[in-house]
Amino acid sequence: MAEMECFFDCSSPWTYFAFHNLLELRKEVGVTIAFRPHLVGGVFNAVNPSVHNSREKPVAAKAAYNKKDQTDWARFLGIRMHYRPTVFPVNSVKAMRGCCWLEGTDKLEPFALATFDAYWGDDKDISKDDVLTSICQKAGIDPTAFFAAINDQANKDKLRDNTQELIDRGGFGSPTMFVGGDDMYFGNDRMPLIRDAVLRRRK
Repeated sequence: MAEMECFFDCSSPWTYFAFHNLLELRKEVGVTIAFRPHLVGGVFNAVNPSVHNSREKPVAAKAAYNKKDQTDWARFLGIRMHYRPTVFPVNSVKAMRGCCWLEGTDKLEPFALATFDAYWGDDKDISKDDVLTSICQKAGIDPTAFFAAINDQANKDKLRDNTQELIDRGGFGSPTMFVGGDDMYFGNDRMPLIRDAVLRRRK
């Protein structure tokens, strides 16, 4: 069993940063991570509608700081960041079904990273088949197998089940991390606390 889980959706900028930070944490302390794909829009609709409300009526000062914050994180991590993609929010269902198909394999991380890069780095619409085809090719995945898999009912069900599991466990957005199964952390900025929790449980 992995020491921690990360519920993630590639449509979230903070999850883009957290994914990279978790990979760095793994290099640093050898933490084992189970990456769990889910659909953050489904979570918002079920338990966190305030996100939709804030998009409809943004606070100007907060939006300006949000842009600075994301730019700072991208610089710190050395990754490319297109602050507000042309298509935002994006329909990430196909991409996240693909992640469900790849969950537990060595192709999940390359595919997720390529998806994050395409959307947040290159401003590509990850709901489009041609973009997903390019992502598959970059990650070394057969596009034909990918498109067959995302239409398989088992992967559709898995994405719904993962999303509902996160809600049932008290989650309300992406990224949500659990250390030791029950110790929940939300957001990219919780990394020092996650590191501490992992190390404390090893004692």
